[in-house]
Amino acid sequence: MNQRPNILLVMSDEHDPAVTGCYGHPHIETPHMDRLASEGTTFDNAYTACPICVPARMSFMTGQYVHQIGTWDNGSPLAGTIPTMGSYLEAAGYETAACGRTHFIGPERLHGFGARLMDDAEKWKHWNMGAPSRTPDARRGSNSHVTECGPGENWQTDYDSTATDLSERFLKSRAQYADRPFFLYTGFINPHFPLLCPQEYFDRYYPDRVILPHTRTEPCEIQHPSIQQLRYWLRNEEPLPDAISTTATAAYYGLITFTDYLVGRLLDIVDNSSLRDNTVVIYVSDHGEMGGHHGIWQKQCFYEHAVRVPMIIRHPNAAGNQRIAAGANLIDILPTLLDLAEQDPAPLPGSSLLPAIHGHSFPDRPIFSEYHALGALTGGFMIKKGDWKYIHYVGLPDQLFNVGNDPDETENRADDPTCTDILSDLRADLHNIVIPEEIDQRAKANQKIKGINRATR
Repeated sequence: MNQRPNILLVMSDEHDPAVTGCYGHPHIETPHMDRLASEGTTFDNAYTACPICVPARMSFMTGQYVHQIGTWDNGSPLAGTIPTMGSYLEAAGYETAACGRTHFIGPERLHGFGARLMDDAEKWKHWNMGAPSRTPDARRGSNSHVTECGPGENWQTDYDSTATDLSERFLKSRAQYADRPFFLYTGFINPHFPLLCPQEYFDRYYPDRVILPHTRTEPCEIQHPSIQQLRYWLRNEEPLPDAISTTATAAYYGLITFTDYLVGRLLDIVDNSSLRDNTVVIYVSDHGEMGGHHGIWQKQCFYEHAVRVPMIIRHPNAAGNQRIAAGANLIDILPTLLDLAEQDPAPLPGSSLLPAIHGHSFPDRPIFSEYHALGALTGGFMIKKGDWKYIHYVGLPDQLFNVGNDPDETENRADDPTCTDILSDLRADLHNIVIPEEIDQRAKANQKIKGINRATR
């Protein structure tokens, strides 16, 4: 590859990597993501910087942590002065375009991108700008986000199909002629709620190919106080009947396979044109989906199913079928893009993933995530390093899990005397990034100005 590569970056919403063929799911059909993985590099331990939509995407777009940019919740617009991957690559001489879901809220619609092929859905542009108080008695109006599920019409599938149509048109045009390299970001809403999917995709899984998590009936009263509060807010405190869970899960599977179909359409344009030899393709999601694990649907916590994300990168000049066990974060994508564009590193907390993609050693760093939004009375902070995960909630008991030995995260070892040194090391890693109490107070103060009042402890 003698010139700077084109870049196609696809981001879905709420895709738990465990529900992907190339990540080991026995039933899910994701042939195009699997193909991308077989020809590229799969990061097995990639995480979001925040397990909820707007903060996750703004952190991803800017390559900075949520506490650095102040996008605490789904009602926090990104300041127009903060550079994004669009503005960085525009300055590097790339043609940049965003298509579909970016989750930019507020009047600024470009945030540094040179063009917008398709805007966010109207309902999301100012979503939650007047959010209700998040106090101990705050709750969703219903749990219809889970119970109204199955085969059916869903405007989100139409939206994602249109985003794919417009992205295809862009790629075909640039395959014919381009005077500079391009960066195309394509964002999908699926497989985010509502869990309604086309009948043909639902029928592939319902009911016999659905796997229900065995922790789905975990009693709320024995869980960590933060999880109890989240389940109360989500109206998930009582386990769903298995019949509803089976329907919801089949629909979630179906939406992932539908999303895979759209990814395949874009891959086909690249692979069947002159773009194939000079285009890097990246697939990620903004966060995961609990899918009933620990009795929770949606995300907003630090269990693996919520905070881990798929991350697959195909580089024309790198080996295929590579697996990277070292931890990665969505904030690493922007430094990777700058590396691809042959730019000097920006002062960002993440690291370029290109060394790992090209087979060089890649350290297993502490991976950080944080949460300050709906369903949380206090700030939550996670450090993941190797098999160990440390979670600190301001004013609440700590959690410590070894996800290698305890993949369901049911054994909290924070009080285990044999883990004292591990816990101390992970706490030090956390405090090298943030002082949790200070960040919690800043988040609450910023949200109070907006009228999003959270109870303090």
